[in-house]
Amino acid sequence: MKRTPGILVAGFIVLCFFIFPQGSNATSWAYMFVVWDGYVYVVSEEIAEEVGNEIGEVTAFSDMEQLSGNFSNAYREGTKYYSIEGTDTSEAIAVEVGNRYIKAYREQQYQTSDTAPGSEPDYVAGGLIFAGFTAVGGLGVYLFRRRVSAKAG
Repeated sequence: MKRTPGILVAGFIVLCFFIFPQGSNATSWAYMFVVWDGYVYVVSEEIAEEVGNEIGEVTAFSDMEQLSGNFSNAYREGTKYYSIEGTDTSEAIAVEVGNRYIKAYREQQYQTSDTAPGSEPDYVAGGLIFAGFTAVGGLGVYLFRRRVSAKAG
């Protein structure tokens, strides 16, 4: 009979691990891209023949996490972006790779994890849920011990 509160506490701890799982910080992408002017441009394998003016460069690189600014998951900081003659930048831009220019097509507006709605974990709600489970578990242990001591006495 004395093992029951211990089993309840152990079960509660295991339950908490399932309710509050530890997430991975790594991010994976299905394609190579650059971000320019707030939009994602998916890098193709097409060569841009007629390149216009320089319009920007990669300011942040990571293949593990999402960053703000002119971010890329494929190209290092300093990689230059160019306009393409006869193509509006709302359609495509050129990315300088070595001594060639690769076309990147505009896909969607870019949202970093700190600007995407609902992307941040809700720590307040999680804390309240944890406090609620702790209170219910503590009350259960208290009532169980009270019942056991009443039977013994």
